[in-house]
Order: sequence, then C-alpha cells, then structure tokens
Amino acid sequence: MNVSLSASRNSVTAANPAAAKAVLKNEKAARDFEALLLTPVLDSLQKTFAGDSEDSKTPGASDYRQMGSQALAQAIAARGGIGIAQLVLRHLQPPKVSGGG
Repeated sequence: MNVSLSASRNSVTAANPAAAKAVLKNEKAARDFEALLLTPVLDSLQKTFAGDSEDSKTPGASDYRQMGSQALAQAIAARGGIGIAQLVLRHLQPPKVSGGG
C-alpha cells in the first residue's frame, strides 16, 4: 500500500505553484529524514539476525550491509514509513487560524 503525504497538499492549489513546490520539497525532506532515522535501526537489526558468519569478515561487507540498510530505509520511507514523515510535515505546516471577528 502506497501511503501519500498529500494531506499537506490539500490547501495548496494549482494557482500557487511556488507554494506547491515548497510542499513537495518539504515532503521529500520529511521522507529523507525518516529514512535517515530508520537506517541505524535496520542496520542494528541486520547485525543482530545475521549472526557471526564468514561473509561478515570479508573486506567491505559492512559497507554493503550499510548500503542495503539505507536502500531499505529509503524504500520504507517512500511508501509511508512508520509515520515520522507525517509528524515532521504536520509541524512544518503553518498553524490554522480561525477567521473569527
């Protein structure tokens, strides 16, 4: 299931392309931030479940494991992640002010 971050786009119309561009930039930044936070978690999980194999002792194995963890974290964040991106976007939105007199 592909969860979109389009909730922040609801108030932005096609009449304001600068605001739409800013929203897209914020969404990308939020997804990248979520992936950045997920990478060490996934890397630790991989280390835990991989055990102590001969492959882990090969030169460069940790680099490949790290790259795999980063790719997985980016894929998870791009598809909705665990909700960190939505929380970041919620805080980036301007506060809603009621139009009272």
